[in-house]
Amino acid sequence: MQVKSYQFADYIDLKSLRTTTFGEIIYADNDELFFKIDEDAFLYILRYGVITQLNLTDEQFLEIKARILPSCRNLVETSIHEEQLIETGSAENKISHNKIQIKNSNTDVLRMVMLYISQSVTLDYYAELTNKLLEDTNQHTQLLERKGKLSISGTHLKKYIGKTLLLKNLIAQNLYIFDSPEETWDNERLDKLHIELKRHLDLQDRARSVSEELGIVKENLELFKDILQYRNSVMLEWVVIILIAVEVVNFLIEKIFP
Repeated sequence: MQVKSYQFADYIDLKSLRTTTFGEIIYADNDELFFKIDEDAFLYILRYGVITQLNLTDEQFLEIKARILPSCRNLVETSIHEEQLIETGSAENKISHNKIQIKNSNTDVLRMVMLYISQSVTLDYYAELTNKLLEDTNQHTQLLERKGKLSISGTHLKKYIGKTLLLKNLIAQNLYIFDSPEETWDNERLDKLHIELKRHLDLQDRARSVSEELGIVKENLELFKDILQYRNSVMLEWVVIILIAVEVVNFLIEKIFP
């Protein structure tokens, strides 16, 4: 069995897809839709723009993708995806670089595996966005080092700050990496599997790394904001001084040449 997960957009409107006849709905809420397509084929759609499929043919997936894309917002230009093989009937759960061996393959187990692979793909997407923000910020930092001034305007700075805060909010809203899913609370077997998957995919460390890089970006942007505010205040002071000087000159001219 093969899992393929793709980041297609920033957001997928799940409400518009609930009535779509992909197959039997196994699980549905505001964040996820999980369909059984065939006996051993499943489709997982997540609100934060990920589509994950298990054992679908290329033709099936292309047809389903075409029906989902109109419900996507802000399509992702780069191809961010991940693939894993699943081997069932193993003597014990075992996870290697590109294969996940599991003892039992009921729908709860398969959904758990597909969920964490989806989370891994989304982390790659957020890491890519964060790296782009960090690269852009470093360019302005290097210019500040070389020339002692910034070339960024207040409007562009506000946009960068908005992107950073939005990305931090998306990570907090969409990733369940630091909490256990409800399904694991009363199921020891699922709980062990979810711990192994998180460890194997290195989700927590990767999420912390993204958060730390966003913190660096945010710290630099706050410094840029302070510098721009100081520059604007200095300009305002000079405007006031010039206006006062003009008033003084006008006063003297009126006194000397009444």
